Amino acid sequence: MAQGVLARPRARRVADGDATIAPDRLGQAAKWLGIATATAVLAMLYMALIYAPTERTQGPAQRIFYPHIGSAIITYVAYIVAAIASIGFLWKRSEWLDQLARASAEVGLLINTILLVTGAIWGKAIWGTWWSWDARLTSTLILWFIFAGYLMLRAYGGDTPQIARSAAVIAIIGCLDIPIINQSVRWWRTLHPAPVVVRESPALPATMLHAVFVALAAFLLLYLYLTVQRLRVEQLSTTVGRLRQEALFLDDADDRNRTER
Repeated sequence: MAQGVLARPRARRVADGDATIAPDRLGQAAKWLGIATATAVLAMLYMALIYAPTERTQGPAQRIFYPHIGSAIITYVAYIVAAIASIGFLWKRSEWLDQLARASAEVGLLINTILLVTGAIWGKAIWGTWWSWDARLTSTLILWFIFAGYLMLRAYGGDTPQIARSAAVIAIIGCLDIPIINQSVRWWRTLHPAPVVVRESPALPATMLHAVFVALAAFLLLYLYLTVQRLRVEQLSTTVGRLRQEALFLDDADDRNRTER
């Protein structure tokens, strides 16, 4: 046997027992989630603009409250999923968990941006200013910057195990800001109103609560749909990278065989 003939490299795995979801299953999930998301978003718009009554003090400007609170809670969900997946990645070295953390953080940053934009619009209508260095607003902006840094590290740091581990630590640390945001209206004097939904006796009429729950469902479905789509991209990117490595390996083996002949 010629010495130039080399064994085909195995596909890279982060850890033994690592697994991914079949792309066709992700495609089917994305299809149905897309339909459900579009329906839920339309329902949210109807509930916020037509179904819910006009608030007596703030008037029509209060209607932005529904996408605002929906995006706030799902932002937390997305970042917590990223942190939990990151902990699992550091423990198991699972490539799939690393992909999930990255996808959830990316979608979370998008929804976090919606949260900040809707808050700025609401603040302009009620407070007369687009931004205030309020404790809750500032801590939410810090959360945005933490996960923006996470994604910049993943995008420009290279696809190496060291970068993946460093990013996982950033995601875990970033989630420590969530309880600070949640308690900021209790710990400091802020312009931001106190919670009106997540409390023992919600200070909202039933019709407004219905609109809140529909907004939560719409943003949850949006998060799931975009995360599944991002996972599909991650898995396709990984597959392309492995095929490229194998092609380069085979080309190198062919060159060596020709040289020895």
